[in-house]
Amino acid sequence: MPGDFDKLFGDDWQPPDSDAEGGRLPSFRGSSSGEPLDEGGTSETENRAPRSLNEKEVKVMGVYVHQEQGLPTVQHFVLLRDNRGRRVPIWVGQFEAWAISFALEGEAPDRPFTHDLIKILLDRLDASVERVVIDDLWNETFYAKIALTRKSGEALEIDARPSDAIATALRFRAPIYMAESVLEATIRQE
Repeated sequence: MPGDFDKLFGDDWQPPDSDAEGGRLPSFRGSSSGEPLDEGGTSETENRAPRSLNEKEVKVMGVYVHQEQGLPTVQHFVLLRDNRGRRVPIWVGQFEAWAISFALEGEAPDRPFTHDLIKILLDRLDASVERVVIDDLWNETFYAKIALTRKSGEALEIDARPSDAIATALRFRAPIYMAESVLEATIRQE
């Protein structure tokens, strides 16, 4: 067994120079917020240019399943629609799809899903979800914010994945908005 190692890398293989790597494995390179950095050393948030949102209210039309012919994998998406008939699909994970479906159908699971737990926690902390905004699309990834209001009147804005924001908004019966620029970049006309 010990002789097999050199066969993998060749007879002249040496461990990395401890001065080059400090004798340690390289550490995760990320921003102070924990966001991974791109090749230029900036985070996704820093690279996304701020812009006027010009928000439009959207409704959740449903959660759907998509499967490419001949492929075994199934993908889920939430279909959003504004009052002009513009439709936007947002791909979500299976568990988020279930959470959104349960909220749409008014069903309660035997034990709370994560989004049900979020609602319970916010209710007990005297906070409510006022609205959700899907405010950006960058590198084919949607971004959202959840606007919270505490009983004291303090307003908070929390970054979230759109699937989590939608599932939470539905539980609070809060409106969901989408930036016009995101709608324009992704619409499918009816």
